[in-house]
Amino acid sequence: MDAAFDTYRLSDEHEALRDAVRALAEKEIAPHAAEVDERGRYPSEAQDALVKAGFQAVIIPEEYGGEGADELAGCIVIEEVARVCASSSLIPAVNGLGMTPILLSASDELKKQVLPSIAAGEAMISYALSEREAGSDAASMKTRARRDGDHYVLNGTKCWITNAGVSTWYTVMAVTDPGRGANGISAFVVHRDDPGFEVGPKERKLGIAGSPTREIYFSDCRIPADRIIGAEGTGFKTALRTLDHTRPTIGAQAVGIAQGALDIAVAYAKERKQFGKHLAEFQGLQFMLADMAMKVEAARQLVYVAASRAERGEPNLGFISSAAKCLASDTAMSVTTDAVQLLGGAGYTKDFPVERMMRDAKITQIYEGTNQIQRMVMARALLKG
Repeated sequence: MDAAFDTYRLSDEHEALRDAVRALAEKEIAPHAAEVDERGRYPSEAQDALVKAGFQAVIIPEEYGGEGADELAGCIVIEEVARVCASSSLIPAVNGLGMTPILLSASDELKKQVLPSIAAGEAMISYALSEREAGSDAASMKTRARRDGDHYVLNGTKCWITNAGVSTWYTVMAVTDPGRGANGISAFVVHRDDPGFEVGPKERKLGIAGSPTREIYFSDCRIPADRIIGAEGTGFKTALRTLDHTRPTIGAQAVGIAQGALDIAVAYAKERKQFGKHLAEFQGLQFMLADMAMKVEAARQLVYVAASRAERGEPNLGFISSAAKCLASDTAMSVTTDAVQLLGGAGYTKDFPVERMMRDAKITQIYEGTNQIQRMVMARALLKG
């Protein structure tokens, strides 16, 4: 065997990053996770710790003040934070989602206007695509943007906006030419201080309680014309390309949640006794743990492959990105449910984190495209050959 054979393994830099993020998460984020969930408050301790360490938006290129990390590194950060607190993992995850359209399609001037403040931790950015009647069918959105001299004027409402009210910047999709369908949608960057921009009340949610989800409103909201991302009519294409890059990050969040639940289940099985034996000695529970770990590892590998292919800029990312997000989120739901079951009555209480992880896991099957949509994307890719 060749000990130097390094194909299909993480680099030393990626492993060191994992160790650093895990240490930070366990010390600075995990102690607050239960209280963040219980009170439904924003995890400010996590944001402070991530910003101090430079982990809040690692994929911003160095030329804009960022760390210049690759997309796989971004997934590792999200995974390790989600292992202890899913709400906190949405800080790097949503920054990544909000700024990916800018990285993919914006002018250099717009990148210089927006990205340095995020890289410095002075600002965050959210992503605004969905509307109440345009979720899975995002192309049917009603929010409008019309050109008015050196400005665009936006009108409409966006919903399910993660970290709305906390973020400074918002990447917004709006219709500029209603007669052209999806080809009439454009992408813009809105600042929270732009006139005519407002944030709605927090949604009351099953999980990720520490991450605020709100509607945002545009009432004759005027923004400078140079804040358009790319050319008019290219916004929906940018949105789809963005999801190809960011769906693996939701997969990474799901893997982190699942790994956290698995770790707790293993520790509990080794400590808890029934019928005079540790739970870990019962073969039925051993099989349960083995299946949980097998699913987590399979999901992790698929997420890493998808992130690596996205980083290389490979074409036709739709299948692998959807597969990674779909498998990982289904795994998170399955593994957290099994963790609650393995802990029995204790697992159903807030004395252990697995009930929170089970609630948090559910959203990974829904946002950035439901898993039904992911299966449609995969099937379409297969049938096109």
